[in-house]
Amino acid sequence: DFAEINLFGDWLANVNAAIEKVVYPLNESFPLVTGSCASGARQADAQTQTVSANKVISTDPPYYDNIGYADLSDFFYVWLRRSLRPIFPKLYATLAVPKAEELIATPYRHGSKQAAEVFFLDGMTAAMHNLAAQAHPAFPVTIYYAFKQSDTSEGDGTHSTGCETFLEAVLRAGFTLTGTWPMRTELGNRMIGSGTNALASSIVLVCRKRDAAADTISRRDFQRQLREHLPEALETMIGGTSGQSPIAPVDLAQAAIGPGMAIYSQYAGVLNQDGTPMRVHDALVLINREITDYLTPDAGSFDADTLFANSWFEQYGWMDGPFGEADVLARGKGTSVAGVAEAGVVQSGAGKVRLLRWADYPTGWNPATDHRAPVWEATHHLIRALNTQGEAAAGALLAAMPDKAEPVRQLAYHLYTLCERKKWADDARAYNELITAWHAVLEASREEGPRGEQLGFEA
Repeated sequence: DFAEINLFGDWLANVNAAIEKVVYPLNESFPLVTGSCASGARQADAQTQTVSANKVISTDPPYYDNIGYADLSDFFYVWLRRSLRPIFPKLYATLAVPKAEELIATPYRHGSKQAAEVFFLDGMTAAMHNLAAQAHPAFPVTIYYAFKQSDTSEGDGTHSTGCETFLEAVLRAGFTLTGTWPMRTELGNRMIGSGTNALASSIVLVCRKRDAAADTISRRDFQRQLREHLPEALETMIGGTSGQSPIAPVDLAQAAIGPGMAIYSQYAGVLNQDGTPMRVHDALVLINREITDYLTPDAGSFDADTLFANSWFEQYGWMDGPFGEADVLARGKGTSVAGVAEAGVVQSGAGKVRLLRWADYPTGWNPATDHRAPVWEATHHLIRALNTQGEAAAGALLAAMPDKAEPVRQLAYHLYTLCERKKWADDARAYNELITAWHAVLEASREEGPRGEQLGFEA
């Protein structure tokens, strides 16, 4: 974010607010403890420190090559050194911030991208091993994690080297992942979150030391366990629990690392058919595939019009496509282009077929009187109502079609995942926002109750 502020303003960014944000956590987080123990802060190398011995550990490590902290610190260091060197001579002994030991993957410091990755992996493994060896045995170690790994794919596809290298280091250190805990730590109005699908949460990895007697399993057994256990975990994540909102789609790929990698990491190794150990990259590919399969609409969950619209969207997005292809696809899904057009989902004419965007859907729609209302149509009407008139209007709409609540939620998750995979950020955001507001919309629909059928639905 930009650092410039109105020094004498009376809102968030002013001198008083800046000072208060420092003083408050110091007073609240570091009070003197009665007795011989006192809180404090120390500087130490994570790979060799002993501060964490027999302690409960929660840490937010560097994220591969995301931020050059030492380089950024030079901006402040040169000014602080002029005034504070007499007070802290050891801390300000160097002319600039030391950089050689900084645990990030910076190619220009190490000669190449590959050498920087090796430096990061070896250093992070040593740091995590140090934590694993010293942590209090009765408590898990929690690690804040903010890599976006949803683009991990097979073959020559793109993947997140930082994500995989970091997880590799955690597992090499002897940790097993026992779960993930999404925490909403990011402000929606921060610069990187404006107009992007930036992570809404930090994903906290919950880790314990792996059992020294852990066995190995085959790739086939690993896949079987993913199919058996991941759907239940995903259902809990996307459905939410009592008093807890569902995980936003933008965070789902990260949060799903927990139950998926918990299976992978509890074993000493997962062996491929040729006996070689499965890499973290390959494990993430299989986990992401299970997530995609779970969220993909099937004939048992959705109506024929929705299945057609989903397949057409995957191929053409919001662009025009040839009528002939649409006709073949519609017949295969058990519907027709004319029927889908009648449902208000597509526009057909002049040999072309195009899906309607949510903004194209008409106001005044009443699902109670619509004799052909597929889940696709309901989902995009809800998005229109939410984006134009808010949660109450969307809730009133949902109250008139309570039987579609669960299919709509599932479709929104699937369409977000599809858009994210295809790099359609603007389209993905609409589905992400619907899920993020889902509990509020659902609560508004419950308050509306049966009255929803009597509304004119001007939303």
